[in-house]
Amino acid sequence: MMSDFQRSLSVRLSRRGERSNQSNKEEGGASLFSPSRLHSDYAIKTIWKAGFLRLLLVGGILWMLLILLALLFHVWSCQSSLSFFSAICNKEGRLYVVLDTIGFVPKPQHRCPIPVAYDPDKVLLPTSITPDSIVTNLTYITEDDHLSSSSPFPLFGGNISWSQRQESFTLKPQMKVHCGFMPGGGAEMSSLDKQYVQKCKFVVATGIFDAYDQPHQPSNISERSKNLFCFLMVLDEVSLDFLRSNTTVRQDSQGGHWVGIWRLILLKTPPYDEPRRNGKVPKILTHRLFPQARYSIWIDGKMELIVDPLLILERYLWRGKHTFAIAQHKHHRNIYEEADACKRRKRYARPLVDLQMKIYRYEGLEPWSIKKSTVSDVPEGAVIIREHTAMNNLFSCLWFNEVHLLTPRDQLSFGYVVDRLKGAFKVFMFQNCEYNSLFELHPHIREHSSKIEWVKSLKELKGKGESMKESRGGFGLWTPYPGDLDSVELPKVVRTSKAG
Repeated sequence: MMSDFQRSLSVRLSRRGERSNQSNKEEGGASLFSPSRLHSDYAIKTIWKAGFLRLLLVGGILWMLLILLALLFHVWSCQSSLSFFSAICNKEGRLYVVLDTIGFVPKPQHRCPIPVAYDPDKVLLPTSITPDSIVTNLTYITEDDHLSSSSPFPLFGGNISWSQRQESFTLKPQMKVHCGFMPGGGAEMSSLDKQYVQKCKFVVATGIFDAYDQPHQPSNISERSKNLFCFLMVLDEVSLDFLRSNTTVRQDSQGGHWVGIWRLILLKTPPYDEPRRNGKVPKILTHRLFPQARYSIWIDGKMELIVDPLLILERYLWRGKHTFAIAQHKHHRNIYEEADACKRRKRYARPLVDLQMKIYRYEGLEPWSIKKSTVSDVPEGAVIIREHTAMNNLFSCLWFNEVHLLTPRDQLSFGYVVDRLKGAFKVFMFQNCEYNSLFELHPHIREHSSKIEWVKSLKELKGKGESMKESRGGFGLWTPYPGDLDSVELPKVVRTSKAG
């Protein structure tokens, strides 16, 4: 009886298990397509998609933060006083220029440390000159075929025609250009001075004209540099008479005149009416005054050099294998903005500055932008450091020709000539704060001025106003230009600095 009961219980349990399994199978099969299962899969996919987007967003943010940190580090290294970090910074690189242009770089200090070598005695001099690959032979025009009989004075820079000017920008291996020092034009040196400068291979030059500065003796000059460099002060007779009356001018056994370390070089018969234009002769045409010089450093007369010149050459030329170095302007990169500042500050006749800018605009000069190969079109021209290669000498000649033909504001023509040479002339433009660390600035004894600086319209230069025009400078401003300048519109200028 017990066995029948056990069999009955076993059958019931077995049937119950089969029904349970069948029910589970039916439920499982139905769950594959049930709304609850579909909702669960969609939720999982949504979570994964949201997670991927979050991951992508977080990764983008982290990547931008890394880029920002890298940019901040780059800017910080450029501003750092630590020699290691300042050495790895490339202030001439496109990235730094872009950051500076958009205002990302903080305004530098007026002065900043210059990464110069510490010991002038350990500076190695170059064993050879930098080879010239584009212009290999440069000569100068010394006689004009079409001299103007109407000019009462010989023209120091020559009677340059517009066609000659245009041709001078076409680079060739053999070139012959106007470069000042036309016979009878003035700026002659005595035979004694010519003999002295023949021995000068390394030159520090300055100039005083119209007695509006007094000599400032360089400081921190090593004995090696005193023996290596000629320190030459170019001046006119008015300034020489002033120095004789107000300072100690000694005479050496050969008859040369000295003020401290400076050997005075007198230019007889000033070539121009404007003292400022006269000052451009030794400043720009240093290679013509001192033809034996291999390297030169020009500093304006109002400055006191406070860095050893050998360290300057090592820092700005030899270390980076440059041949021409000049500082960036503190406020302006755009020539048209600099021209606007010249007019506001009455640095020359306003309509003549506009005329020069119209000529440049007509000839294709675009306002400076980051697309240009140079970090600026406007220099601080009071310090010029150069090796006297054929290309550099050609650039100096073409730059001076613009000063001779147009206005004496050399900062307006520098970038134009660089632009016309289309990258063949290489210039190292260094930071303005370093420029201000090379010297101590002293005020002029007096400010010289001429009537033409106050002219507001060309009408003032007609009739009785003819006497205000320069008789030997700016000849191109009064010679008909072979182009329709009336149709030229100058670019609009937006002042980027209140101080400028």
